[in-house]
This record gives sequence, structure tokens and C-alpha cells, in this order.
Amino acid sequence: MEQSDQNSDETTFEKENYMESGKAREAVEHFPGRLANIAQDGCEAILSCDNSVKLKLEAMEEGIVRLKFAPDGHLGDNFSYAALPENFKDRPELKLNEDAHHVRISTEELSVKIARNGLRITIENSAGTVLSEDEKGFHWEPNKTYGGNIVLYSRKIQAREHFFGLGDKSCHPEMRGRRFELWGSDTYAYGQETDPLYKNIPFFIGVHHGLAYGIFFDNTHRSFFDFGKERQDISSFWAQGGLMDVYFINGPTVADVVRRFAKLTGVPEMPPRWALGYHQCKWSYKTEEELLGIAQGFLEHNIPCDALYVDIDYMDGYRCFTWNFESFPKPGEMIRGLEEKGFKTVAIIDPGIKVDPDYWVYQEGIEGDHFCRQMDGDLYTGQVWPGACHFPDYTKPETREWWSTLFKGLVEEDGIAGIWNDMNEPADFNDAKTFPRHIRHDYDGHPCSHRRAHNVYGTQMIRATREGLMKFNGGKRPFAITRSAYAGAWRYASAWTGDNISSWEHLRIANMQCQRLNLSGYSFVGSDIGGFLDAPEGELFTRWIQLGIFHPFCRVHSSGENGNQEPWSFGEPYTSIIRKFIEFRYRLLPYIYSAFRQHVDTGVPILRPLVYLDSTDNETFHRADEFCCGDHLIVCPMTEKGATGRWFYLPSGRFYDYWTDKVVAGGDELFCEASLEQIPLHVRAGAIIPLDPVRQYSWQEVKDPREYHFFVPLMGDKPVVSELYDDSGDYYDYREGDFCRAYYECERLEENLIRVKARYEGERSLPRTRFHLRGLKAEPVALTIDGEKHEPAMCFEVDSKFSEILLEI
Repeated sequence: MEQSDQNSDETTFEKENYMESGKAREAVEHFPGRLANIAQDGCEAILSCDNSVKLKLEAMEEGIVRLKFAPDGHLGDNFSYAALPENFKDRPELKLNEDAHHVRISTEELSVKIARNGLRITIENSAGTVLSEDEKGFHWEPNKTYGGNIVLYSRKIQAREHFFGLGDKSCHPEMRGRRFELWGSDTYAYGQETDPLYKNIPFFIGVHHGLAYGIFFDNTHRSFFDFGKERQDISSFWAQGGLMDVYFINGPTVADVVRRFAKLTGVPEMPPRWALGYHQCKWSYKTEEELLGIAQGFLEHNIPCDALYVDIDYMDGYRCFTWNFESFPKPGEMIRGLEEKGFKTVAIIDPGIKVDPDYWVYQEGIEGDHFCRQMDGDLYTGQVWPGACHFPDYTKPETREWWSTLFKGLVEEDGIAGIWNDMNEPADFNDAKTFPRHIRHDYDGHPCSHRRAHNVYGTQMIRATREGLMKFNGGKRPFAITRSAYAGAWRYASAWTGDNISSWEHLRIANMQCQRLNLSGYSFVGSDIGGFLDAPEGELFTRWIQLGIFHPFCRVHSSGENGNQEPWSFGEPYTSIIRKFIEFRYRLLPYIYSAFRQHVDTGVPILRPLVYLDSTDNETFHRADEFCCGDHLIVCPMTEKGATGRWFYLPSGRFYDYWTDKVVAGGDELFCEASLEQIPLHVRAGAIIPLDPVRQYSWQEVKDPREYHFFVPLMGDKPVVSELYDDSGDYYDYREGDFCRAYYECERLEENLIRVKARYEGERSLPRTRFHLRGLKAEPVALTIDGEKHEPAMCFEVDSKFSEILLEI
């Protein structure tokens, strides 16, 4: 239940939550009247009712239709922090057909049938199959607490329909029968049923009859989603203010929906390569001596690491953009010394600015009118780590610009390589744990209360932080991390899943959360490996590392009061096994980096739940552990204490066991032995997995060649394409052609003949490469590379840009 004493402007749970039915119903529902007029212009149509309700229907492309309802007829402008209409250049013209009872507005892919009385909608695909069917459809009720309206939408659940998405949720990914809330919250030590959490992504996917669609409800007010919890046959969503602004996204596959959602809300830029390495963090490494000792520990134990973090104790009295010079006497010298040894330094920055007239950031914030104000015009004062604080209004462009200038000292002068934004839900140590609803925001020229700005506060903070990094990092790619986010935040930063717990349950939660976030548009994510709260024992930490190395953001983070969580903290045999898997992460970096490039170019997620791979396979709807990393690696973590094997499900196709090269057929549940030294890991037959030599850090130069582990294709399988992307790893020179993208098509032409055909894009050369043949029982009998015969072998070197390999076996 919400706190009821938050400046007297809060209500009980039942009033905060719209109820489709039930004893607490007091409000009167209102519905669109009868259609009175239709005005169509190309890709847009506006439908006006006799009671002032308007519906604006807009085709973004053939498979995306926007539906925007306004109870009072005021549709507003098209401002959105998430949607990018500029990504849709050539929009299709709508086709309009009418009869006595309905209006049908169509694109080549979608047909939207609208009832003349009440504007209830049925959406069909081009084959006439119903994808979505309204129950009450759009309606509204007066918001008796705040004024304005609660806007609502209810639809009929289709037979055998399943629901996925909503980003940062910790429960099982299949959502039918559940209700969720989006209101970014500081949920310390959350559990599997805790809701809401930190991030707010109002996007979900429905799947039924082998077809998928998506709905993005672009409304930043506190919102709710019910997938048949209250009424088993009805799915509904609603928000406590704003307009009903919905994008309906056609599939027909889950992959198509996710790709189109990425086009609508954007994708990140390529990160610096070191951001994909292993990172070590703790609350807190409190002194320079302690931090340097951690760096030395990695070197002495020969464990790769790219980044070390400083938490709030590096600051002077928790004042952001300052140093505690007693604990860190020469921060710039320390940071440069760490970088010479291969370690980047990442620093935390929170939104709360200490109320201190002698503090330069506070002074600038006051002079520039950058802090949030109450409805009566007074500055809002909250309580966080420094004590009394004011908070910047990041929804104000001038404030974002000011905030970006504050990073000069940390980044340009001291050499901080990345910034980590925490507490940006925003968190507050009051009873409600966040700002009162009446706090005012600019909202980029659309003045509003915190009711509308709350869910985007963290996104606009990390947006400004990223701009600060870009101002002062010498032209390098920025690296930023956020805890809170709204849809589209992935354009600015990576994210982690918040203050979790060292438990086997939370290992399972981390797996589900990261898959779910990837399916919801946020690929560059990870969990606090090992758990933030409490202390893991060696087995749990090892199993978590074995999962975490496949997550795009790979960071250990812990609360220091619970002990140490460095990779060597648990003794043998754990240290050696942990080293082996962190080294494996570094060997996989070219594969993960290439998967990231795919994500940037096409929106395809880096982590792919089984339902993403094949939504026509009913078995995938209920599988939460297994996932595909990139195109070809099927991963299934070990999530039970003491387990030395587990059941798991492989999707359709044929695969190799990575550790044994045994061929395994997919489309079935299998049992896999997995001692503490291994986890179930399978590779698609025909795939090439690029593996780098082990490095101490990602940008270290080494002499050994890159290896291509070629899991040879099997007779009867379709050709398999493997992609490799490479660039300088830190700057933007790839935009000028300094990159290489390789496509390797592998096929079993005959029982004894295998072919690899390669093509390339970009001007960059690739490193020397050594092929390793996997899955053959004997050495090949003949090897031809670009028309020249070579000595056949299980391992052979090739030029960096070969065109064709033929293997006779």
C-alpha cells in the first residue's frame, strides 16, 4: 500500500488502482460517444465523436499503428521522451472503408476495425486473423484525488494467449494471470514478487495462435497492467493521468515485434570495448590504498579485469563532484596509474545535491534555478546520503546542459572513464521513498507535476550525465550506467538490476530479469553478480559468475558490510574456476562485441529468451532459465545449491555440447551433467565462434592469434551465418569506415564436403586467425583456401580476409 501521509496527497491502494470490477468501485466510467466525423490525411486519420472524444490513428509503417485517444478532444503535441517518429521516413497512406456500423482503416499489414458507437477496436493482420479485440476498449474516469482523468483500456484475452515484457520485473517472464505497476521505486532487497521495481518500460508482447504483437503504452504517469488477474478473460492497462497513447506493433514473430519496437524507441551506440569486460565494484572501496590493493589482487591472481568502481565514500561528505582528499589524496594520479595497469575507473554520482552554501555545485544550482520546486514555488528539500538535499530538474533542457558541465573535473582533469547514476528513481529517505506528487517539473516545455515526471526522472538524469562524459572524455565513446529508466533510456546508458540479495533465488531472478529487459528493449544490462546484500558462499558466487559472463554488463557489486566479493575471496577450488570463466568472458569478447553491433544495427537483443527464438513452440512459453546469447550460444545456468546436473530445453535445431562436441538434437528437454567447473552450454551446428587470446584487460595487446572455433555443419541443415564485427574499440572512427564486419556462411554441401563462404564490409583489417574444427572425428582429407590447396589439419591459419574454405572430410 502507498503511504497515506505523504504531504496529504496520497490515497489508498484501491483508489490508486483502477478496478475493472469489485466492491471498491466509486468512480463513473465514461466512454467515447458515436462517431461524428472522420478526417484523413495520408498516414493519419482523426475520428471525432459527438461527445468531444477524439481518436488520432497514425501509421508509422505498415506494421506499426499509433492510437491516441483524448477524452476532451485535445490531442496535444507529439512530444515523447521515448518514441522517435523521425525514424519513420516514408509512412504508408491509410486505406479507409466504411459501413453502417464500423470504419475500417488499413495498412498492407494491419486492419483496424472501429465501431461507430464507442470506438471499440478489433485489429487483424492481412490474413484476417484477429490479433487484438477490445472489451470496453478506451474509457476513462475522473481522478478524484488529483483532478483530470484516469485513462483505461481493456481487451479480450485470446485463446491460449501469453504475455511477456514490461522490462524490470522479477517474477516468471510469462505474465498471464498477473498484475503489474510501473512507478520507479527504490526497492532495497526486493524479492521475486516485489512490484514495482526500478525501471518503467510500458511495453509488452502478446502471443497467440503462433502470432505475436506488441503494445507500447507511451504514458509516463503511474500505470498498471492486468493480464487476467482480476478477470481471467480480460487484459487491461491504465494510467493515472495523461492521454491514452498506444502503439500497436505487428509481428508476426516475437523477433519482428522486438525489432520494430527498437526502431520506434531507438538503440544505443556502440560502447567502448572495455565496458564489456569484467568490472569490480563495492560499497565501498573507501581509500586509495584499498582500491590500489584490489587492482594488485587482480594482477597477482592473473584474473582479467577492465574497471574498478568508487562508490559514495570517495566524496567529501557525499557531495557529488568532490573528492575526500584524506582518503584519496591524489585522485588524478591514482586513476592514471590504474589505467597504466589496465584498469579504468568508474565513479558514482547521485542526484541529491547537499544543501550547503559553501558547496560550489549547490551555489551554481541555486544561481541557475536548476532545482525542483514545490507547487508554491519553494525549493523542494529531501533527505538522502548527504542529509538535506535539493534535486536538479533533469526534465529542463537548461538543467541538463548545466549538469553536463559539472563533469569537467572528474572526467577531463582526473580521468574518470565512466559514470554510474544511482538513487535516480528518484529515491528519497522520506516515508514515501520518493518526491511528493506535487513537485513541479519543466518536462521540456510541458510543465507538469511529479506525477508525470517521476518515471522519466532517471532517464533524463543519465541523458545529461552521458552528455557530460562526451563533453570531456576527449572524443571517446561514453560509458554510463543507470538504476532507474523509462523506455528509450537504452539510448544513453547501460543498466543493472538494483539491490539484490546473495541467494540462489536471486541468481534465478537475475537470469529472468536480464532476459526480460532484453526482450523489452534494454540489452546492455546485468545484475550485481554474487548479490549486493548478504554474503554468498563460494559455490553460489561461482555459479553466478558462470551466468554473469554471458550478460552484456558484467559487474560484481556488493555491500562491504557483508564481507569481500573479489574473485579470490573464496579460496580454492573456487578461485581457479572463477578465473577460468572470467577468462572465458574475455575470450568471448569478439563474439559479444559482434552481438552488440547486431543490436545497434537491427534492434535484435543480445540475450534472447526461448520464446524470442520460436514463439510457435508452446514449450518456450514457460521456460525461464535457458536463453541464447548472440546468434549461436544456448546457455542454461545452474541455479540450485549442490546440483551437478540439470534438465533444460533446447530449441529446434541441432547443436554441439560446447565442452564435449557431442551433437544434440533440439526441440526436447534434456539432462546435462554440469559439475562446478561447467554449466550447460551448447552451440548451434554450423556456427563459428570467435575466441580471443586471454588478456589481463580488453585493450591489452597480445601476440597470439584469434581463434575461430568452427562447429561443423551437419548434413541436411540449412546454411548458418556467423557474424564478426571489429573496430578500434574506443572512438568513433568506425563511422568513417574504420571497421570490419565479416559474414561467414557455413554449409554441408555433401556428406563429405563443407564450405565456408566469407564476405566483408568496412576498411579495417582483421587479426591473424586460426581455425579450430569442432565436431569432426578425424582430420579432414583435403583443405582448399581461396582456390589453393593446403595441408589438411584440425587446426590451421588463414588470411584475415579469406573468401572461401572447402573441407573434404
